Amino acid sequence: MCTSIIYDSNGQHFFWRNLDLEISFGEHPVITPRNYVFKYRKLPNRKATYAMIGMAIVKDNYPLYFDAANEKGLGIAGLNFDGPCHYFPESAEKENVTPFELIPYLLSQYASVDEVKDALENVNLVDINFSKKLQLSPLHWLIADKTGKSIVVESTVSGLHVYDNPVHVLTNNPEFPGQLTNLANYANISPAQPKNTVVPDADINLYSRGLGTHHLPGGMDSASRFVKVAFVRAHAPEGKDEASSITNYFHILHSVEQPKGTDEVGPNSYEYTIYSDGTNLETGTFYYTNYENNQINAIKLSNENLDSDKLIDYELLEKQHINYQN
Repeated sequence: MCTSIIYDSNGQHFFWRNLDLEISFGEHPVITPRNYVFKYRKLPNRKATYAMIGMAIVKDNYPLYFDAANEKGLGIAGLNFDGPCHYFPESAEKENVTPFELIPYLLSQYASVDEVKDALENVNLVDINFSKKLQLSPLHWLIADKTGKSIVVESTVSGLHVYDNPVHVLTNNPEFPGQLTNLANYANISPAQPKNTVVPDADINLYSRGLGTHHLPGGMDSASRFVKVAFVRAHAPEGKDEASSITNYFHILHSVEQPKGTDEVGPNSYEYTIYSDGTNLETGTFYYTNYENNQINAIKLSNENLDSDKLIDYELLEKQHINYQN
């Protein structure tokens, strides 16, 4: 399970996600430079036009991105979509892209959400695994750019669907239109103290601050996280600079993070927030925290040789840093 958001602050756009799983796959920050050649299963090999940075595992010198953004300010995050997700056989009339290829396919060639929407009209998400050991994950995708536009892409039995995203968040099931419909059940939630409309003539003691959010869901399930993060994001203040903006961004994500021991998925097995990350789509700076280390770490895309043809890997910093003041 996962949560992804786009946060606008001080004229800049920050995008990515929480990754919530019960096991880590060794994911770490990876830069793919412009001259790296992507080898596609059903398409000709193509050299990347745009460099990208994100969280990935690398197998056979291929970056399997969980989420990434390119140098033009286009970002994509893949989130679990088990149940409704459906991939298709090869089609002679479409560009056959495997789901594990979708992030590099789009980020290596396109610079905006509008360009992606046009490209997806000719894409068929074909049911081909990376390998026998690495099977396809059932996913849907949140895609955003530095104009603030965002879309959701879902492949179900009825086809490939592209939805404009007015709330700029995504979690997991149900399908995206159902998540939007569910928001109506919480339309009266507010940061402000409520007015007494239940018995207007009675003097009711508003015994606590925050009663306007009394019915805000707080569960680990995807529908609850969708509502809560949509609310928190919509009411989050803007930062004064990049440092305060990225701090606000992580506070929004951490409002729906999952501590260990709170979401059982099997005997003695619990899903938890393995990492949270975000990229400034204007500057190309990648930030992340992880469960073991909640210090914000940063990597600047522009500080590397982006004309290389070799992947650039970074160690995931997992040791907690505590600032002792005495």
